[in-house]
Amino acid sequence: MPDTFTDEQRQFLQLLRLPVPGDPPPEMVQAKPLVNAPTALPNRPVSAPAQPASAAMSSARRDVGSATAALPPAEVVPTPVRSPAPPLKTEARQAPVLATQASTPAADPQRITRIATLDWRALNNMVSTCQACPLGETRKHAVFGAGNPRGSWLFVGEAPGAEEDRRGEAFVGRGGQLLDNMLHAMGLSREKDVYIANILKCRPPNNRDPLGPEVQACMPYLQRQIALLQPRVIVALGRFAAQGLLQMGTPLSQLRGTTQQYQGIPLIVTYHPAYLLRNPIDKRKVWEDLKRALGVFAELQ
Repeated sequence: MPDTFTDEQRQFLQLLRLPVPGDPPPEMVQAKPLVNAPTALPNRPVSAPAQPASAAMSSARRDVGSATAALPPAEVVPTPVRSPAPPLKTEARQAPVLATQASTPAADPQRITRIATLDWRALNNMVSTCQACPLGETRKHAVFGAGNPRGSWLFVGEAPGAEEDRRGEAFVGRGGQLLDNMLHAMGLSREKDVYIANILKCRPPNNRDPLGPEVQACMPYLQRQIALLQPRVIVALGRFAAQGLLQMGTPLSQLRGTTQQYQGIPLIVTYHPAYLLRNPIDKRKVWEDLKRALGVFAELQ
């Protein structure tokens, strides 16, 4: 074989870091990549002296064959694919939270635990300064309740009205006068036998219906009041009072005429006095409910 080499032969020798007769040492030459060559081989130390051309070519072929067999199969490089756009953040996909929901710490376990440990005076003070929902900013007075805390009866309404908000006392407007007449017909009085409270301690603007977060914020107060009062019978006045105490969405029409239970205390449901002012024809139904309550109370004696 002649001592001259083709370009392909030279590239083989340079790839294997072997000297090519007549060329400078391989350390000083940057080997050119071989066209269609397999994966680049690791560098080998050069220890043998220059060989004749024929012997060098035979050795190169043997080395290439053994090195190629030891290499893993060449990996197939996939065609680059453009990544999809990153997903939107969770906050962007969610519906906006109402301000009243976001600002109401009704589900705060520490707040609920604290309320459950308060005595009557401390509970009254906390209600008077409460800012747990936006109603704390619009009220004139928080309405803790009215009547005798040692009475056997508890009447629960919906929320303070305009007159209650102005005076800071429960059921003192026209609805309160009608309630006093109902109590008188039962042989009861708020000064001796009855305590009166509401689901909400603050008046909703324009006497609108209570909102869910407002009820959640105020219910721990009423629950603590009941725990301290320990009434013998509870009378729920209206839909919001009944559903709030019983924690159910059953219509008022289905709750009337039945005896429900609030933590073992009999609970009777009837119409709110404000409803009777607009619908006096239903006073007879209320009287039937109150007679049921009297019957339940008599059974407890």
